[in-house]
Amino acid sequence: MNSSMAKLVVAIVLDILDFTVGRVPGFEMVFDAILGVTAVILWGWPGLFAFWELADPTGQADGFVPTMTLIALSQMGKGKRKPEIADDV
Repeated sequence: MNSSMAKLVVAIVLDILDFTVGRVPGFEMVFDAILGVTAVILWGWPGLFAFWELADPTGQADGFVPTMTLIALSQMGKGKRKPEIADDV
């Protein structure tokens, strides 16, 4: 399994945890912060997008958006593309 696929699996598991454990009142903000830090560790700057979940203190809106999975999907394959060679003919 390549690293981007492994990160996708981790993201899916974390989103499932966010949909379940992350819904516990009083714990959702802490869990969203942990997920944000984890996203930055996994994907660097694009992982900062995960912190949007902290904007909803009720935890209701972010419970329906698989943020980690979306970040993983957006980052899959980046850095592995070969640069295109321009035809100067």
